[in-house]
Amino acid sequence: MLLSLVVHTYSLRYWLPATIMLGTAPAYLLSWGAWRLFSTVLPARLYHKLDDRLYCIYQSTVLFFFENYTGVEVVLYGDIPKNKENIVYLSNHQCTVDWIIADMLAVRQSALGHVRYVLKDGLKWLPLYGWYFSQHGGVYVKRSKKFNEKAMKKKLFTQTECGAPMYLVIFPEGTRYNPELKNVIAESQAFAAKEGLAVLNHTLTPRMKAAHVAIESMKGHLDAVYDITVAYEGTMDASGQRRAAPSMPEFLCKECPRVHIHFERVDIKEIPAEPLFFRRWLHERFEIKDRLLMNFYESKDSDKLCKFPGEGKASSLSLCKTLPSVVILGGLTLPLLLTENGRSAYVRTWVYGTLLGWLWVNVFP
Repeated sequence: MLLSLVVHTYSLRYWLPATIMLGTAPAYLLSWGAWRLFSTVLPARLYHKLDDRLYCIYQSTVLFFFENYTGVEVVLYGDIPKNKENIVYLSNHQCTVDWIIADMLAVRQSALGHVRYVLKDGLKWLPLYGWYFSQHGGVYVKRSKKFNEKAMKKKLFTQTECGAPMYLVIFPEGTRYNPELKNVIAESQAFAAKEGLAVLNHTLTPRMKAAHVAIESMKGHLDAVYDITVAYEGTMDASGQRRAAPSMPEFLCKECPRVHIHFERVDIKEIPAEPLFFRRWLHERFEIKDRLLMNFYESKDSDKLCKFPGEGKASSLSLCKTLPSVVILGGLTLPLLLTENGRSAYVRTWVYGTLLGWLWVNVFP
């Protein structure tokens, strides 16, 4: 009985925040839908301004759970600009929590509402979120030969033409790096060797198309590229080997004590435009990431193990940044729960959300 209680309590550490985050989604989408309908007669710039504000409220609620609730320590290496910028965010990709890491950096620049994603095409079918991400400026792309460059350019042009602030998140690897999936790593390394590129051991070989199209399409709108390398502490086994990064449930269950984020700003003028040179530039950036991660996981110096080079500064997120959003969304959701139809809608949302979470964690690589 005691064991059963422990297991139940442990599961609540994930299901409680997950239920609240997913349960507030219908109220959020209803609020956004009302604004979208009303704003059809208003300038697009005005629509995007409030849309970004609404999005900031929801994502602040998400960050309340992923930062304040979990108590994770965020350690930053490098100086993040205090002022908002229009940027493309390039990062290594290990797990679904990587999306939240982008939010963690954006909120520290007061740019959380401006975050937009380049996502794999299959994710557009995710309940509730899939369609909205597109409406918020997200771009869905297909891999390799099915990649639609024209459609991506059109979507980005629509955003920049109306002056929408841009914090565009791209994971060039496309697929999450998981040290346990040896065949995926081997295929990536074989491709690099075939193309005459350096073989990487702690990241996959980056794909250039989405990043290149994004940077070239918005060059006059962008200030910089943020080159981000992320490492999750607690992902080494007893023998010192790297393990898979935490899933969202594991992260919410407080199984990751620290997240290490190495930040480097690259001025947009320093990035080559010609595809061949851009490909080399992008791969060189990932060679740097690979070295950073190799030292993080394999350094022979115990003082450097599980750290990036340079001074790491712990950065805590104030409750003032997140708690008001939880209260606002909770207030919008409460009326739904006071009626029978509202409660039915809430239960359906919870069921769909549970399915969504399972798909996100277990099906989409």
